[in-house]
Amino acid sequence: MHYYTDVLKKYASFQGRARRREYWMFALFNGIIALVLVGLAAATKSTALYVLYAAYILAVVLPSLGVLVRRLHDTGRSGGWFFISFVPLVGGLVLFVFMVLEGNRGPNEYGPDPKGAEVYPGAAGPYAG
Repeated sequence: MHYYTDVLKKYASFQGRARRREYWMFALFNGIIALVLVGLAAATKSTALYVLYAAYILAVVLPSLGVLVRRLHDTGRSGGWFFISFVPLVGGLVLFVFMVLEGNRGPNEYGPDPKGAEVYPGAAGPYAG
């Protein structure tokens, strides 16, 4: 759950890098919440729930774009690669491939490696706290 809240805390941050886990866990939680809201709205035919669903979608647009851009940064690409998603048929697939690729090891022009920055209490080596 902290992956979801961490992305929301960086609400409109397009700087730095995001690991695959951060991106995909946010996408998972975001998708579940959206499906539950739209499902409840459809099942109850409640206008209020449709409005809540629309408000939720609007509220997560910037965090979603932010984590997507940071994920592109982790793979060494600029945020401008987001626009490839508008190319019919292949654009979304290309962006999907970028999202599943492993990030650059070590620092890149967008910041330090987020994998190396993790700290786990009680761990040894680069993950030690």
